[in-house]
Amino acid sequence: MPKGNPIPIVDLFAGPGGLGEGFSSFDNGNAFKILVSAEMESSAHKTLKLRSFYRILKNKGGDSLDSYYQFCNGESETPYNDKTLFAWEEAEKEARCITLGTESGNHELDTILNHAKISGSKPWVLIGGPPCQAYSLVGRARNRGNTDYRPEEDHRHYLYREYLRIIQQYQPTIFVMENVKGILSATVNGQKIFQTILSDLSDPNIALGFPSSCGYKIHSLVVPTIFEPGMAPEDINAHDFIIRSEEFGIPQARHRVILLGIRDDMNITPALLNTISGFTVEDAIGALPNLRSRLSKGGDNDEEWATTVKKHLLDLHEESSKRIDLHELVEVLNGLKDSISSELGFGGLRVNIEKHLTFESSMLSDWYLDSKLKVWLNHEARGHMSSDLRRYLFASAYGQAYGRSPKGHKEFKLKALRPNHENWESGKFADRFRVQIKNRPSTTVTSHISKDGHYFIHPDLTQCRSLTVREAARLQTFPDNYFFQGNRTQQFHQVGNAVPPYLAQQIAEIVYQII
Repeated sequence: MPKGNPIPIVDLFAGPGGLGEGFSSFDNGNAFKILVSAEMESSAHKTLKLRSFYRILKNKGGDSLDSYYQFCNGESETPYNDKTLFAWEEAEKEARCITLGTESGNHELDTILNHAKISGSKPWVLIGGPPCQAYSLVGRARNRGNTDYRPEEDHRHYLYREYLRIIQQYQPTIFVMENVKGILSATVNGQKIFQTILSDLSDPNIALGFPSSCGYKIHSLVVPTIFEPGMAPEDINAHDFIIRSEEFGIPQARHRVILLGIRDDMNITPALLNTISGFTVEDAIGALPNLRSRLSKGGDNDEEWATTVKKHLLDLHEESSKRIDLHELVEVLNGLKDSISSELGFGGLRVNIEKHLTFESSMLSDWYLDSKLKVWLNHEARGHMSSDLRRYLFASAYGQAYGRSPKGHKEFKLKALRPNHENWESGKFADRFRVQIKNRPSTTVTSHISKDGHYFIHPDLTQCRSLTVREAARLQTFPDNYFFQGNRTQQFHQVGNAVPPYLAQQIAEIVYQII
């Protein structure tokens, strides 16, 4: 396809735009162009709109992006000025706050697609991931605790049919659909929902009550598994559709189901993703400025924080010194009192970059860094109770000593580490406090990070805190100039629900080769 005719992208259930970022950044923005991205949550929609604005100005070239960087750097209250207002208005047309599955939301989306003359006669790509709360293992466990919950009455199980409706009506050349691994085992009325989804996606017309005409072959991106119309879903290994992100250059062990659907008139077998050497937590976040946690109760200031942390260190050292099985932990704790600084800030929405960035060029640094940024965006530490700081210190020291996070009541057994939780010794909360290990990929960044930081403890015990939004975003491979909007809880939620953009870009390359 000529460079002047980028392939249209329609992004449904877009979140903050991780999939869209990967596609729109491929080939420096020449290969694909997002026609519309639809997201119902208002803060994620604001992030989408701001990123659309960035892309429009970047494609225009010259000094067009100056107003965007002035906003990011805190030099302007709005991302646009008189010269760039046109791009802001264009971004509003691309990024839509739409609730799919409602009459008004579906009508708005259809109007956009019909106006753009989207159809099967010209190449276009559908991407997105229907909401996963009903499929995730955590969500299902929560639902089991609700005696009134009925899976067949949960509309979230059926939001994929809004995605299916667009496929049936507008016949994309290719679709890319993402969801959590839990979708493979989720059931409704005794039927595995993934088997139903697979069959429906392979023949959308039959699924929605129309005569069969346009079908799709659904491919794995990691092994040569294909599901074709008419096949029995139980005859293939559903786990073949799981992508383990850490095997493809993502510094995070994120395992997700991703389906590549190719319209059956294409008659082509796609390439598979190429394995990329693993990157670690340290690779992703090690160069970001050190921050201290806040104290969420009582007075919070630098001296009070340092005094509190030092006391916990001394207590933990004294306790662990009594245990012959913790001598490696004692070694880590030895001498750390003088490493706790009272001069660390706790960050903010914008944190000044105090020195010129001279990091050695690598895949990750080239992907993340932007020389026009004067600040680190979305890099603010949470507040934690003093009792949690003690647990964070223990977990991070334990991780440094033994190369793994301590688990549950059997290993959190020094004085004052037990949380006030009636089920603490049940074994269900063994990972209640989990430190990230710096020389490994992180564990999966999930939307739970928006609730508390206990599962995402920073490996550097001298900072004694959970991860910031920017650190979580880097583990997800969002570039540093990706500015998340909304309050901090909303920012965390957006990051946790997203597809890693760097993985999405690799998928975009395969899609582009097909078309």
